[in-house]
Amino acid sequence: MKAITEKFNIGEHVVYPEQGMGVVKDIVQKKRNGVMESYYSIYLKNTDMNLLIPVDRARDIGIRSIVSKSEATDAIMNISNKDNSSTLDWKERLHKSQELIHNGSIGSIAKVVQTLYHRSKIKELPIQEKKIYESALNLLIEEASLAMSLDSEQISTLILERLES
Repeated sequence: MKAITEKFNIGEHVVYPEQGMGVVKDIVQKKRNGVMESYYSIYLKNTDMNLLIPVDRARDIGIRSIVSKSEATDAIMNISNKDNSSTLDWKERLHKSQELIHNGSIGSIAKVVQTLYHRSKIKELPIQEKKIYESALNLLIEEASLAMSLDSEQISTLILERLES
């Protein structure tokens, strides 16, 4: 049984887990081990980087289309002011947060934002967790602003309102 491969079009916004939002700039053919293969040329704006990703491996890597407006809205509306941080020590929380971000779903990223935001209100986050929080927040803002057709300041305000409400 062959895996279903999601196809992306030139100009389409995509999500690259842990890296952020990208745009498919081109689909190029390159010879690899004597075989011609198709690659997505993806530009990541926040790191100003161009990547070549094999078309047949894009899904395995975790590259996906941006979510719908309703999925982005749901992810943000599910953020709450409840402190759901567990009793895990910071290293275990860090590992769990990294796993959730690597998962790449907007809901997982929103959960990381919520957990680490509330944890930071109890005690200052270690530097690594602070970086994870900032990265997750930026990923959430980027994708939600595209999906919901709102600017990043509006999304940031909406997220903060949900965290504080």
